[in-house]
Amino acid sequence: MINETKSETFAAVKRMQQYILEHLHESMTAGEVAKAAGYSQYHAARLFKSVMGLSPFEYIRKERLTASARMLRTEKRKVIDIALDFVFDSHEGFTRAFSNGFGISPKRFAKIATPEGWLIPYHYFDRSDSNSRETKMENTAIIFTQIVERPARKLVLRRSKAAADYFAYATEIGCGKDGQSSDAWDVLTEIKEALYEPVGLWLPENMRSVDTGIYAQGVEVPADFSGVVPDGFEMIDLPAGKMIVFQGEPYDDEHFKDAVGLCMQRIGSFNPEVYGYRYAPEESPRMQLAPEGWRGYIEMLPVRSMQ
Repeated sequence: MINETKSETFAAVKRMQQYILEHLHESMTAGEVAKAAGYSQYHAARLFKSVMGLSPFEYIRKERLTASARMLRTEKRKVIDIALDFVFDSHEGFTRAFSNGFGISPKRFAKIATPEGWLIPYHYFDRSDSNSRETKMENTAIIFTQIVERPARKLVLRRSKAAADYFAYATEIGCGKDGQSSDAWDVLTEIKEALYEPVGLWLPENMRSVDTGIYAQGVEVPADFSGVVPDGFEMIDLPAGKMIVFQGEPYDDEHFKDAVGLCMQRIGSFNPEVYGYRYAPEESPRMQLAPEGWRGYIEMLPVRSMQ
């Protein structure tokens, strides 16, 4: 029996990881991965799972799917070409694996707008026990933050009379055609010049009108936007600046309220000054992307460097 020290084990797993990453576009056998570690196939697989929590095969699949997701966002290529590039036998097989891994089809994922600089809007999600009725919310946390640059732009928005959150807003404005969004949201999604996807907004005092609620919905458009502003909507200017993006873990849609509520609590306790920034609410509204379980809950808040 072989007894490795922790450093030897980690070094062997690191060698296997490196080999896998260098050969993602090629066929790999378990024996070839084990050879990179310098151990037998059985022993190498046991070491790998003890450290990574995944078998070498599961890890290879995870890395191929994550890399393919990045390519879907950064390169204009057909899904089938990317599938073959990562050694999937068919379009159907790749789509099934991608959908099982991320909860969304590769075609849909490639089309969804995301904040600037956002490549992979989630970590790989093991959905093997997605049918479990346990929410496991106590383990949910903010798992990703990122500072993104926003250019000077305009914001097309529809205000509320008294709403402080989405539910009050939807009640006041009315539900959209699908019954799951507001009437305003349906209009915002039709603005072709939009820079990003529509968002829910908590407006700072300097951007609120008299006798209006703090919550609104809107979409960012270019600074030189000259299109038609829909009836009932208005447009305001937003300066260039930075936004900090918070993203929670993916969640089952049936646990929407628990997941969103916990993430909002974690965002509220976050101190950006630890990282050299302060919140700058006077520069932009706090923005809430449409909550979707496959990507987790996402919010963006304006910040300014303290230097």
